[in-house]
Amino acid sequence: MTKGTQQYEQAPTGEGEGEGQGQVVGLKPKMTLLNGITVIVGSIIGSGIFISPTGVLLNTGSVGMSLIVWVTSGLFSMIGAYCYAELGCMIQKTGADYAYIMIGFGPFLAFMRLWIECMIVRPCSQTIVALTFSVYIMKPFFPNCAPPDDAARLLAAVCILTLAFVNCWSVKWATRVQDIFTGAKLFALAVIIITGFVQLCFGHVEYFTFENTETDITKIALSFYSGLFAYNGWNYLNFVIEELKDPVQNLPKAIYISISLVTVVYVLTNVAFYTTLSPAEVLGSEAVAVTFANRLFGYMAWIMPVFVACSTFGAVNGVLLTSSRLFYAGALEGQMPEILTMIQVKRMTPTPAVIVMAFLSLAYLGSSNIFALISYVGFATWLSIGLGVFCVPLLRYTHPDLERPIKVNLVWPILYIIATIFITVVPMIAAPKETGIGVGMIATGAPVYLLFIYLRKPEAIKRMLRELDGFIQKLVMVCKPETPASL
Repeated sequence: MTKGTQQYEQAPTGEGEGEGQGQVVGLKPKMTLLNGITVIVGSIIGSGIFISPTGVLLNTGSVGMSLIVWVTSGLFSMIGAYCYAELGCMIQKTGADYAYIMIGFGPFLAFMRLWIECMIVRPCSQTIVALTFSVYIMKPFFPNCAPPDDAARLLAAVCILTLAFVNCWSVKWATRVQDIFTGAKLFALAVIIITGFVQLCFGHVEYFTFENTETDITKIALSFYSGLFAYNGWNYLNFVIEELKDPVQNLPKAIYISISLVTVVYVLTNVAFYTTLSPAEVLGSEAVAVTFANRLFGYMAWIMPVFVACSTFGAVNGVLLTSSRLFYAGALEGQMPEILTMIQVKRMTPTPAVIVMAFLSLAYLGSSNIFALISYVGFATWLSIGLGVFCVPLLRYTHPDLERPIKVNLVWPILYIIATIFITVVPMIAAPKETGIGVGMIATGAPVYLLFIYLRKPEAIKRMLRELDGFIQKLVMVCKPETPASL
């Protein structure tokens, strides 16, 4: 740490100013079981359930097969979460699968996982959700046409920057935003589900068939990218495990409760959509929930885009809250710039990591093609998470002495790994361009690792980086945690 920031380590603050009065600088376990559930639910339920029905139906061809994909995606996510529960309780370090891969495979593959997640998956996912937020919040003003593209991007940028400020200011504020907006999104989905039950009671089941089901297995595999994108976020609580109270008890509880709830909600929401909308209407809709509301709610239809906007706003917050901790964990291992290890001395938040995550997300606003972005994210996500799950059997063999409060049957990680191979390899045939771009983006991590981590930096570059770190430390009042985590 530089002399310029050393004086701030124990800086006293008033109650209204911050959360770090008289405390050691570092991340604090402030999150309860309820906070953990809302982080997972809030991160999962965002844009996915409102945009993915179109992508799933497009590649399955029928309503019946699309519902099977939604259920299967939920079960697939539950198996992955079950494996992550063992890893999270065994290795209680910020960074989740990055930490697991570091122990299981070493620094190169850990860095590649970090590169994929930090440079592609997290910022791209946040951009998708922020764009969905902007489309839905503007929909009441453009009921018969798509909102202007430039306006959508600008509003998405405002959303990202606003939540970046909240996450820099206070962990309590960030979790409070998560709690409030998770409630709002569950209310919106409850309205859709209850309306769907009413429609079922009136006998509206004409679209629940397997007619026109896609026979091309590559297309079915591609449909899982959209389905699993909607469940993306089930592992996010593992990234903030150092800030979770009693993680051995609360992590598995939060995972099981959250994913079970989300799976039920997703399937029932899709059933509700298809009680009213035909497959052609779903495929032709940019905002399925809004089209659904316009058909049934009359002059009250405006409430749906408002609540969906709340849902996606909360999801952006959840992604930002957890993703910044991944940057922080990578920097502690020396695989990210040192400045990202630093904590704001008054607010006890990883401010530099939050800011970097926000600006990377803004960079992806160069494209507003949501489904292309989902393809990039899908390939990179399931490839890297599959590697994380592979750590379960690997660490059983290489580190049998590690304490395992939860121990899963090895059948589950093996099934998950096989399924991961299927949904990453087969879509290469159906969407070679998107997966090719995804592979290219991942491959850029190898020369970065070689030049900036494996090889020693010239002294002049080291000196320049130290001076830059010192300037940023003084600018935003950050310093290294006094008791940094180590793997």
